[in-house]
Amino acid sequence: MGEEEGAESDRGGAVRRSSWGTVLVSEPVVTTVWLELVGLAVAGVAALVGWLFGWLPEPALVATLVGMASFGPAVERYRAGRPPRGRAVAAAFLTLATVALSLAAATNWALPPTADQGIGLVVGYVVGMPAGVAVLVRSLDPPDAG
Repeated sequence: MGEEEGAESDRGGAVRRSSWGTVLVSEPVVTTVWLELVGLAVAGVAALVGWLFGWLPEPALVATLVGMASFGPAVERYRAGRPPRGRAVAAAFLTLATVALSLAAATNWALPPTADQGIGLVVGYVVGMPAGVAVLVRSLDPPDAG
């Protein structure tokens, strides 16, 4: 259940880790998505209020604020993880950067009028944050006792 096949801890083999399906529905990933949705809602309300006064926030600012609001579960998971944690953090940041930049490029290619407005950056970070947290959870997941 939720474990990868071929990993045998009783014979001194490879370490068992949770499957990706289990990781994707884990509490840190789900909480990250909810916090992002709340952050986007707050940014949307701020944009509507600002629009009434002739001000619209920069998409990079929205991406930064949504990212800052949603990285709490990753920090908690990092603190709960056992050392060494450097590789897990590096893998999570590389995943975040790869997903965010790939989706930003795809969004800017698919919707050229929005390319100047930086909407691709927001889309990339909104999808990249849960992906990075999933990699972090997977990397810091303690091995099953048996």
